[in-house]
Amino acid sequence: MTPLDLRNQDAYFESCLRLAGELLADFWSPEEVLKAEARINAYPGLEALGPPKSVRVLEDFTGLEELGRRAVLDGRVMLEHSAAGEATRLGLGPKFSLTPQALIREAASFLPGDDFSDLLPVSLGLRHLIQPVLETRRLAVESGLDPAEVVARQRVLLVTGENHVEPMGLPALRALARLIPPERLWIMGQKAFHGLWRPKGGEWTMDPNSPKRLHNHGQMAMQKTMEGQIKKLSASGGLMALSSSEVAEVWGELEDLVSFNIEDLDYLSRAIDFECLGLAVRLGRSGYGMVMELVPNNLHRPVKGGMCAFDPALDRDVMVESFRLMDLAPKDVLFLNKNFNHYPRPARVFGRLREGGLFMPVRVFDSRVYFQPVQGDLNFLIRTAFFTRREAKRLNPLKTAADIPAALEAMRRQDAQPGFRELAEEIQGR
Repeated sequence: MTPLDLRNQDAYFESCLRLAGELLADFWSPEEVLKAEARINAYPGLEALGPPKSVRVLEDFTGLEELGRRAVLDGRVMLEHSAAGEATRLGLGPKFSLTPQALIREAASFLPGDDFSDLLPVSLGLRHLIQPVLETRRLAVESGLDPAEVVARQRVLLVTGENHVEPMGLPALRALARLIPPERLWIMGQKAFHGLWRPKGGEWTMDPNSPKRLHNHGQMAMQKTMEGQIKKLSASGGLMALSSSEVAEVWGELEDLVSFNIEDLDYLSRAIDFECLGLAVRLGRSGYGMVMELVPNNLHRPVKGGMCAFDPALDRDVMVESFRLMDLAPKDVLFLNKNFNHYPRPARVFGRLREGGLFMPVRVFDSRVYFQPVQGDLNFLIRTAFFTRREAKRLNPLKTAADIPAALEAMRRQDAQPGFRELAEEIQGR
């Protein structure tokens, strides 16, 4: 398959057009592609996949918590907050900007007897940014260190949609800059692209009249390797583009880059899992470039997400994304990838990614073809470890209106933490 050119956004999209010409050469319309989507995206040797064989159990290791705590205290971890999605299933706009009050209005009809009126009017995104600061302060105090100094060592990367950098992401970074030096606060606006179609008798090309859509979180990962895509907050509160070499230099200093989705609700009361972080640090020191946590599927409401399995052709465990599972029923996907991905020593994985990109599944939306690569497919490029817990918890995301009560309860638990309200006021300058 044609490798992707990741020098810049234009080069990336031109290589997407070349790939479409190769991958979809036998299809003459998006409607034909839609009928064959599952087959086009299917994982090779799907029928031969079996249960995973090399899944680690977190509790079998010792000394992990201290490794994780040390990495945070030394400022050798970057937290990536992925908030570029539009939350189309909720229909309330970007999840980053959702406040408890907006969720209460949306769910008023099925919240009888529950009063959430006392929740702080702080958006979901800002709550995600505040929580690790609270926990880092707590860690510093427990370690006998100055909380302000330890917090100032931390690094943050916020990813929003390209149209939400200025109105949504930049104010959040400016708020964090009250506690963390601006140059350690990064942001990237994930680019959206028009869809593809094939005019009668022609070749696959961009339709400039089609809606722009994100190329999923796999493109987000690839965009981070391109020149000038990540920006840092300047001392004056503006944004300054970083070169790919500047970004790579920081990647080389880190023990771990932790990437997670803004929809994760458990994060609101436990942002930093020191044992999990310690595992990533230990595995990174032994050559691993990616660490993925597995959680059991919900048997009562199974979802079709990434599936961990053993691939005899590759002779190792792999994570296969749902796009590639053909007609496999959600109930047959026993182990899902948790929303967190760890990239220990991140220079490894992003250097490898830049060489040719990811597998590019296709999806048809609004009668046009869009590529939908996934971040989890990085496991095919780099040495990857999978782990679970003896008492693994199922995913707890905010995806639909049915999840709003759980989201409000999570916000209530967050507000009840000692010091959270005061920290929220401090960061917001109140």
